[in-house]
Amino acid sequence: MKISTRLAIVASTCVLVALAIAVSLGLSGRQVAEGVRKNRAAADLVESVAGLRHLTQEYARQPEARVEVQWHSAYRTLGAALDRAQGFDARDEAEGITQIRAAYDQSPAVFSELVRAQRARLAGDGDRQVLDEWVGRLTAAMARKTLLMMSEAFRLQDLSREEVAAAQRRAFAIVLALSATLAVVVAGSMVLVFRDIARPLARLREGMLRVGAGDLEHAVGGTGSDEIAELAREFDGMSALLRTTTVSRDRLAESEARTRLILDAALDAVVGIDGDGVVTHWNPQAEAVFGWSADEATGQPLADLVVPERFREAHRAGLRRYLDTGVATVLDRRVELRAVRRDGVEFPIELAITAIRANGVVSFNAFLRDITSRKLGEARLKEQLARLNLLNQITRAVGERQDLHSIFQAVIRGLEDDAPVDFSCVCLRDAASDTLRVTGVGVKSAPLALALALSEQADLSIDGDGLSQCLAGRLVYEPDVTQVPFPFPQRLARGGLRSLVIAPLQSENRVFGILVAARREPQAFSSSDCEFLQQLSEHVSLASHQAQLYGALQQAYEDLRQTQQAILQQERLRALGQMASGIAHDINNAISPAMLYTESLLEREPGLSPTARRALENIARAIDDVAATVARMREFYRQRETGLALTQVRLNELVRQVVELTRARWSDMPLQRGTVIRLRTELAADDPVVLGTDNELREALINLVFNAVDAMPDGGTLTIRTGRRPEGPGESGPSVLLEVADDGLGMDEATRRRCLEPFFTTKGERGTGLGLAMVYGIAQRHGADLEVRSAPEQGTSVSLRFAAPMPDEGVAAPRADPDEKPPPLRILLVDDDPLLLRSLQETLEADGHAVTVAHAGRAGIEAFEAAFHAGRRMALGDAGDADGTGDSGDAGDAGDAGDAGPPGRGFQVVVTDLGMPHVDGRQVAAAVKALSPQTPVILLTGWGQRLVDEGEKPRHVDQVLGKPPKLREIRAALARLVPARKGEHA
Repeated sequence: MKISTRLAIVASTCVLVALAIAVSLGLSGRQVAEGVRKNRAAADLVESVAGLRHLTQEYARQPEARVEVQWHSAYRTLGAALDRAQGFDARDEAEGITQIRAAYDQSPAVFSELVRAQRARLAGDGDRQVLDEWVGRLTAAMARKTLLMMSEAFRLQDLSREEVAAAQRRAFAIVLALSATLAVVVAGSMVLVFRDIARPLARLREGMLRVGAGDLEHAVGGTGSDEIAELAREFDGMSALLRTTTVSRDRLAESEARTRLILDAALDAVVGIDGDGVVTHWNPQAEAVFGWSADEATGQPLADLVVPERFREAHRAGLRRYLDTGVATVLDRRVELRAVRRDGVEFPIELAITAIRANGVVSFNAFLRDITSRKLGEARLKEQLARLNLLNQITRAVGERQDLHSIFQAVIRGLEDDAPVDFSCVCLRDAASDTLRVTGVGVKSAPLALALALSEQADLSIDGDGLSQCLAGRLVYEPDVTQVPFPFPQRLARGGLRSLVIAPLQSENRVFGILVAARREPQAFSSSDCEFLQQLSEHVSLASHQAQLYGALQQAYEDLRQTQQAILQQERLRALGQMASGIAHDINNAISPAMLYTESLLEREPGLSPTARRALENIARAIDDVAATVARMREFYRQRETGLALTQVRLNELVRQVVELTRARWSDMPLQRGTVIRLRTELAADDPVVLGTDNELREALINLVFNAVDAMPDGGTLTIRTGRRPEGPGESGPSVLLEVADDGLGMDEATRRRCLEPFFTTKGERGTGLGLAMVYGIAQRHGADLEVRSAPEQGTSVSLRFAAPMPDEGVAAPRADPDEKPPPLRILLVDDDPLLLRSLQETLEADGHAVTVAHAGRAGIEAFEAAFHAGRRMALGDAGDADGTGDSGDAGDAGDAGDAGPPGRGFQVVVTDLGMPHVDGRQVAAAVKALSPQTPVILLTGWGQRLVDEGEKPRHVDQVLGKPPKLREIRAALARLVPARKGEHA
């Protein structure tokens, strides 16, 4: 069998194995391609999300329409990238895509809210600080969503890379197995053909060597029909031919010249040396690299030309070792070494050396490549990676801090340890004085800062060059500060610093500080260093702004808490006032008859005994106090009305009245329980006067006395004192003091803080929690300061401090004579309370008035209409009698309120209640004014004072009187609204 046949069988087997390898590689390649496609899709997602994140941050800094449009474009690009991201079918991949899609779908809403907030902030709509905080929060929300999308995209990249790696590992395993199979097949085939190939080849080799040595008479001789035998026969024929022909020397020279041209045109330096290390060949590229010409280099030891001096001996020793032992360390492989040029400058090279043995002579060919550019690129790349790592470390350290000082210290420490710099500090701008204040200095920079007077809290004036340029938002680099004639650079130069970089710290287009970095060598900062410091300053600015927002938010929360505490008391008092307002009407209605009858008796019964008169006066005073109390209950939450009439009240007289009114409480009732309470008064000799209302002050003092008595269940001393106090620090003038003190149980601090709250009591079911709250409301309305001092088992002291009035301030004007009565009038009374109607009717009739009563609003309107029309008919009849025609005269004059005459001629005044079922007082007044606009309407209601205070007097009402009504107020209103006319009679 021919060798070719045998080799064909082996080749077929190898082809099959190779085909299997190819198939497996193809399948693996598809998997790798799919993984690469997924990786590229994930990379597109990362790039799109990064763009979206950058545009979001840019819009937060500069809310321009251009950025908004770019953001939406980036959002659509991200959506397209998501649509292209197909094939992520694995569970982890599908979850990642789902999370990215969810964050993608939520992003427009957040960004739209950010756009609205930015527009509102630019338009000045709303609180600037709140809008800034809201913009910061929305920006942070967008940052979290984009960070989530980037994290998931990076995870998809990792998963795709793992898929590629797995496919490559499977392919490697398959190829390894099939290659082993192929090796086994080849080895077996070689063993089978060794006997028929190796031996004949050995004879053929021997013949070739002998012929090559010049023995052209030698014949190999070949038998058999295989290829080797045929080759041997052909070789013998060639030898015979050689014997008759010779090789042309010109062809050899041509071949050698062609080889030399190839070597000369090589891009690498090609150097040939002999066994002694002497240069035998030096191509043009070697001339360009090392600076030696071929003539100068040829014949010179290579070590003296290109090997640095410190390595020459090692080079020679290695050459000798190889020639002696054949052991080499740099042959037949690429190594990186240092070489030297003609000018003595060292540079890195890549070297490959091959040894050539010919006729027992050893020579070497060296291929050298200058890799200076590559090394510089690698160094720059490592430097950039180091800076990015440092920036990442500093950013992480800054992100873990919330206060400015620790943020600055983290930044400075990172610069000092890893940049490194010889001096670094952070200065913040004081807008008020237009100076810079050193806020942070590094630990390593502290000694130098102390020597340069740049320690923390030191102030720097802003010079006209570097600092001012930096505060304008530009990074400043001074390669040699000794050449800069400004104070700050010169100060650094005195400390031995030469190069300087100042980076601005700015937020929202406002520079609020600077970051300073300096080194002792001149020109020590490269462009990449400046770029790094610029990026670092941006990160520090953002972190500082966030820290300031955090601090402002904390302060806002604290201010809000204090404000809530401050208004909590007012809200509780408001609740009490609003609740009391609902029952004021009923109480006022109930006490109105008592007030009317009491005043009527005091005025019309001159024969009353002194005891009866005093009793009636006390009843009238008590009714006044009840009415005032009910009115004040809804006024707890209000400041004192500017229109409140205040008169001079003598505190000593007020104290004596209260002592007598409360005697049963502090003297008689304790004695019944077997305890004694001693009351002591310490009254100022000059009888101090305050501006106020006597009934309110009397009620406040009564409440304080009652509280003091309740605080002494086992007896004790109750002290009431008055006095004057001169003007003190922070006070606007002298003051008057009214104080009630006891030596009873006292209060702890928690109870003392809450004692003024409505409904707060420590008396259990016996207490209402309204006493001190009412005192507090009275103090507010009188502009007085209330102070409570107390301690457990030490008693309690409550003091009211009033502003001292001027001598003529609050002097009551002389009252009009209460006996001045209006002329008799025809009056219509409308009310749904029979008792009040009867008492008011009897009182007015006693003054000589003709009074008609109506028990409801509808009945009042009907009574007024009937009287009005009757008066009209009567007026028309009188006019007809006068002129004989009976059909002339002004019908409108029939209901004139000033017209005197019998009751049938219409009412001159209508007095109506406000709150009545079905038809209220407003409707009654409207009906009266519709018929007779000149007829006065008086609204008598339990809500009277509130309607006046709040400006809610009904449109058709001429005057509002509160309940309980007072006789002199009714008379004054009638006299004002219906003035007397000549010729009127009862």
